[in-house]
Amino acid sequence: MDERLLRSEEGQATVELVAAVPALLLAALICLQLLAAGYALTLADGAAEAGALALAEGGSAAEAARQALPGWAEDDVSVSVAGEEVSVRLRPPSPFGSIADRLAVTSSASARSAE
Repeated sequence: MDERLLRSEEGQATVELVAAVPALLLAALICLQLLAAGYALTLADGAAEAGALALAEGGSAAEAARQALPGWAEDDVSVSVAGEEVSVRLRPPSPFGSIADRLAVTSSASARSAE
């Protein structure tokens, strides 16, 4: 092999690695954000159910739904009660507020009184 050809390929792996690292980091960030959205949906489901159970027992649905969520969600949740239906809208945790707004999840649960 020509010695000049070998020298010209030195550092090629380093250049490829430096080019690939940002793409890998972006892919990891997207995956983590989607996992956070799924987690938020699970939490919203549980909170809506807790609110519906409290409503069926004659308690405060909004308070029960908020208490069913972890502390970080306190500022990212909205609870609405319409008749026998409790709806919980939750923004997932995100370093980017506009992304969290677009990935907000909503869950609803209905309550029937035991009467």
